[in-house]
Amino acid sequence: MQLKAAIDEFILYIQIEKNYSTHTVISYEYDLDQFLAFLCDHDCSTGLADITTTQVRRFIQNQLGKQKQKPRSINRKISCLKSFTKYCIREKFLSNNFMDSIEKPKFDDNLPVYMTLDDLKQLFRSIENDDSSLSIRNEVMIKLLATTGMRRSELVALTWEQINLSNQTIRVFGKGKKERLLPLHAALIPLLYEYKETLREFQIYPTEPVFLNKNGVSLNPRGLHLIFKKALEKAGLPPSRFSLHHLRHTFATLMLQENKENIELRTLQELLGHESITATEVYTHVEFEQKKKAIDSFNIF
Repeated sequence: MQLKAAIDEFILYIQIEKNYSTHTVISYEYDLDQFLAFLCDHDCSTGLADITTTQVRRFIQNQLGKQKQKPRSINRKISCLKSFTKYCIREKFLSNNFMDSIEKPKFDDNLPVYMTLDDLKQLFRSIENDDSSLSIRNEVMIKLLATTGMRRSELVALTWEQINLSNQTIRVFGKGKKERLLPLHAALIPLLYEYKETLREFQIYPTEPVFLNKNGVSLNPRGLHLIFKKALEKAGLPPSRFSLHHLRHTFATLMLQENKENIELRTLQELLGHESITATEVYTHVEFEQKKKAIDSFNIF
């Protein structure tokens, strides 16, 4: 069987049977197509049974070297290939698992980048004073991300039936379509009502997307990214320093730093929709780093 045909079968499987999110399906397809392109570029056989562990290692080396891929991306590609080969063996497309001895490279753990409380307040002041035509939409989106910790893919996928203003809750579908219920901050309720008033009646139908672009169609992650970068620039914050994912880090970090007496790590894990508590523990490291800086700056000697 050819690799391309196996990829097509696998993508169909995770899309239909596993019901993976659109974002995950696109990422998996992109990673597998990259591997296929690598084999073609290096005149290797693209027969599924001909692929070797050495070729996979050279692909990883190529991604780290020439392609300058980040550690997170490399580990995602390895996870993708492992899932793919596991599926191929189960379906009897493949008898020898060429990913068996491949391990994820060890990288230095970097503490997550996040905005300080002053940075966040500066951003909020700026968007609150913005008088552009879509300013209320932008304010709702950025404040929702900052006060719930949801992912940008989760935000752009929101429909009105997921928001319950009476109960002050929002229902989010995370990775693997897993559902979690998040409380809405009280300050967001009047803002959401105000935003709702700016929309036409058919646009607030339960199954309609909550956030629309300037053309009146559902906003995509790329569009949200550009809106956030412009908001940072207007607020006098460096757009190159922060991304939307850093806003998620900001939520988690400030939650522990400013509100630690009211939140446990397990609660934060549930708010963020992390599969494992290990992923959430990185924010305790951030808090420790702040403590260390405080001690180091205590100039008494």
